[in-house]
Amino acid sequence: MKRSEINAAIRGALKLFDEYRITLPPFLSWTPDEWKTKGEEVREIKDNMLGWDITDFGSGDFEKTGLFLITLRNGNQKNPEKYPKTYAEKLMVVQEGQITPMHFHWNKMEDIINRGGGNLMIKLYNSTEDEQLADTDVVVSIDGVTHTFPAGHVVRLTPGESITLTRGLYHRFWGEEGKGTVLVAEVSMCNDDSADNRFYDTVGRFPEIEEDEAPLRLLCNEYERK
Repeated sequence: MKRSEINAAIRGALKLFDEYRITLPPFLSWTPDEWKTKGEEVREIKDNMLGWDITDFGSGDFEKTGLFLITLRNGNQKNPEKYPKTYAEKLMVVQEGQITPMHFHWNKMEDIINRGGGNLMIKLYNSTEDEQLADTDVVVSIDGVTHTFPAGHVVRLTPGESITLTRGLYHRFWGEEGKGTVLVAEVSMCNDDSADNRFYDTVGRFPEIEEDEAPLRLLCNEYERK
């Protein structure tokens, strides 16, 4: 991705958050220069990859295949003694037709919540023992109501609705065409995006960045490199 694309995505998200009156934690406003003044007092932010997370999954086409996320809070699967939080929270911005590729999590269970805007479309499959797509019915909870769907069913989450995605449940999601940008929240078990994503197809989780302009904010995987 170009840094200019990342900066544009951040500016667009900030405008959306302002529209929905969502106020972010102070560390999300720190510039790269401000990060240089921080010491060990921000170790939890760095170790648990809190902050801005914008990716095109290696597609080279963020608008078609990509996702905008902010991790607001998180524990640490690798070091639960130091960081004992068993939960995580994210905000996501999903554009119309913008696909997050098919994947599941080995360890994390999550609730995906449509907080406003358009409709979030989620395609579901169970996984087999060898991590393929299963041709079996999918049983999920949508706001506390149990539903059974055939393999490959697409759930439409309208604003206010949420779905629980259990471990090993393949899911791909995007914003429904013609319905607008979707503001999405995620409440989950402790999150590890470097090791707990099983993508069905080979993708890149964090983008290679072409530095065509100065960064507006550092991404959550850049703290130690800048």
